[in-house]
Amino acid sequence: MSGTGVTRRAFVEAGAAAIAAAGLARSGRAEEGRAGLMWGALLHMGTNMWSDVPVTSWGPFKGEQLSLVCQADHLRFDEKVWQALTARMQAAKMNLVVIDLGEALQYESHPELAVKGSWTVERFRKELARLRALGLEPIPKLNFSTAHDTWLKEYGRQVSTPAYYKVCADLVREVCAIFDRPRFFHLGYDEETAAHQAKYRYAVVRQGELWWHDFLFFVKEVESQGVRPWIWSDYYWNHPEEFLSRMPKSVLQSNWYYGAAFDPEKQKYVKAYLDLEKAGFDQVPTGSNWSCDTNFPDTVGFCRKGLAPERLKGFLMAPWFFTLPEWQEKNLQAIAQVEAAMKG
Repeated sequence: MSGTGVTRRAFVEAGAAAIAAAGLARSGRAEEGRAGLMWGALLHMGTNMWSDVPVTSWGPFKGEQLSLVCQADHLRFDEKVWQALTARMQAAKMNLVVIDLGEALQYESHPELAVKGSWTVERFRKELARLRALGLEPIPKLNFSTAHDTWLKEYGRQVSTPAYYKVCADLVREVCAIFDRPRFFHLGYDEETAAHQAKYRYAVVRQGELWWHDFLFFVKEVESQGVRPWIWSDYYWNHPEEFLSRMPKSVLQSNWYYGAAFDPEKQKYVKAYLDLEKAGFDQVPTGSNWSCDTNFPDTVGFCRKGLAPERLKGFLMAPWFFTLPEWQEKNLQAIAQVEAAMKG
């Protein structure tokens, strides 16, 4: 911990007060002004979320420089590429961008999490205003899965301790304040399994009651700010009964599947869309052009047929390519696929 406790406390308290004061006035207008489906894309500012993954085994990154994947001491983000992608999203008439933050900001509550090139909060606020002017609703994402929390630095090795809870609560409150009380806060929470960390040098997996304790801690922190939690739904795949009995309906669900075949009898990942619908969860199904260029339109077609309109809140494209020149074309292709699906 750095010696800025008073400053942090003051910042968090001020942010909470500002949220409380503005919340009621904003809540009705936010919902009224954003009727219809959300058509969004996940874009990356921070990328320190896949530490220790061998590039020789990770999809399109095969043969690339190791620094493209493992933890870096600098921000791997190109602003010109970011502007090109968001301009293309505006042209496509998309209306939402989920921003993977990670180490991208110099958090005022925890400046020790910054890397070289991390943006100041002031600079980032100006970018949020620019995005809103483009018609894109910005949604924050901080991934608190232990499989993707390298951005937390030393706190990622203090999971489920008092220090960890304090830091995470501080960050949730600060980010909600920075985004002026967003409609949603994406908590990630995917792939926290031993298999996903089998090749990590340091692996942490919460299970059973501890998983639920920590997850519900994050839900409570987000909801205390008047914001709706949003997660990846893959915990359901291996814990269906537990998930359905304990997952709050207030949590927005993004089940994801990136393959070509859509047979719920053969693929539990596809069947999960129908199971969550039957259980009454609101959903934002997520597709990708990561490995299949037909996945996103097929996800839209399948879920439009299988999910009730009142619970189908929109669709999210998750390319998983960094916001760098070498991946600009793949990100642009992803946006084009969303545009085509919207028109279809």
